[in-house]
Amino acid sequence: MKLIKRIIILILIVAAFMAGIIAYRGWDMYKEAISETPISEKVDKIHSIENYTAYSLLPETYVDAVIAVEDKRFRRHGGFDLIATGRAIIRNIKSGEFIEGGSTITQQLARNMYFEQDKDLSRKLAEIFVAIDIEKSYDKDEIFELYVNTIYFGSGYYNIYDASRGYFGKAPKDLNAYECTMLAGIPQAPSVYSPDSNADLAEQRRQQVIGCMVEEGYIEAGEIQ
Repeated sequence: MKLIKRIIILILIVAAFMAGIIAYRGWDMYKEAISETPISEKVDKIHSIENYTAYSLLPETYVDAVIAVEDKRFRRHGGFDLIATGRAIIRNIKSGEFIEGGSTITQQLARNMYFEQDKDLSRKLAEIFVAIDIEKSYDKDEIFELYVNTIYFGSGYYNIYDASRGYFGKAPKDLNAYECTMLAGIPQAPSVYSPDSNADLAEQRRQQVIGCMVEEGYIEAGEIQ
């Protein structure tokens, strides 16, 4: 019995040590990133992209759809959502593989600004630190605006304007409900959900988006087909 307790204690000590190393590396990665290029400079660079789309030019249906499917608590968290992360960890454990990261919209923006699209835990922590800083300096509408101007929509479209023009031949402000919900679903897996790549999977994903909107109370069931 004593031996088992000692083994458990040793495992906990090793786990705490490893967690400390990961946290230190994450903090160091974060400090290095913002020291090299401050967040404000990154934001200015995003603002300067061709066809940058302001929040005021985004249809309400599109905004609601993205929040419903990507980050349900976007308006309520401070950049990091402990509830969503915990839920993602449980799902990953049940599946036996890393299938969900629980990243908020702000974390995804931080990743697009600074970090590679890998699943390293230290990078994940650095991403959270940057996200918290972003939330301190910008309001939710500004963060959402920056986000949709930096995400990949598949088929070579790297922001909401290009995706709207490329897929539907119109500016974002003119998107209808079908188009809004289609675009909201693509960024999770652009190569899979791009209508150009697989129309059937894109439609399945769009229906998932609509289901999330109904669950979150943005629309009534059957309101958007």
